[in-house]
Amino acid sequence: MFIKDEIIALRCAEPEDAQQIFLWENDRDIWRVSGTYVPFTRFQIEQFLLNSNDLFSQKQLRLMIDMVETGESIGCIDIFDYDNINSRAGLGILIDRAFRQQGYAKAALTLCIEYLFKNLLLHQVYCSIDETNTESQQLFLGLGFELCGKRIDWINTPDGYLDTLEYQLIERKEL
Repeated sequence: MFIKDEIIALRCAEPEDAQQIFLWENDRDIWRVSGTYVPFTRFQIEQFLLNSNDLFSQKQLRLMIDMVETGESIGCIDIFDYDNINSRAGLGILIDRAFRQQGYAKAALTLCIEYLFKNLLLHQVYCSIDETNTESQQLFLGLGFELCGKRIDWINTPDGYLDTLEYQLIERKEL
């Protein structure tokens, strides 16, 4: 395990995770959140896991969220747009429907953010959340993120355009 607490563990996604990721990535209900518009093949996901899941060379990393007790994967965190020079990265999280609203997202993000600030020495992390996703907005606000911007009419949906809200968390080091 990469990093863990008593309940959940984060680890790098591996080719063996391709089937579970395939199911999540092809759930059309979350495509708007992930910016996906066409399905992925299992082969594409396997290739990503084999060749592109590298924070330093590809500027992105997918971490699996596993239950410590059972080892079951319940979601994933994407670290993307990694910028070592400016010490920042974007974050995204997906929790399987069966495990939502149980505190796992908060626990996983807490571990991930601690790793990013303390081990990778990042100065800030950010995320983008559509205006209708109030659960994610509350999650990130509860972790100390602050609303820092709004992109008007950013996401086109069958019901019209949605705004996207921008949040960031800046590590404040004590002097």
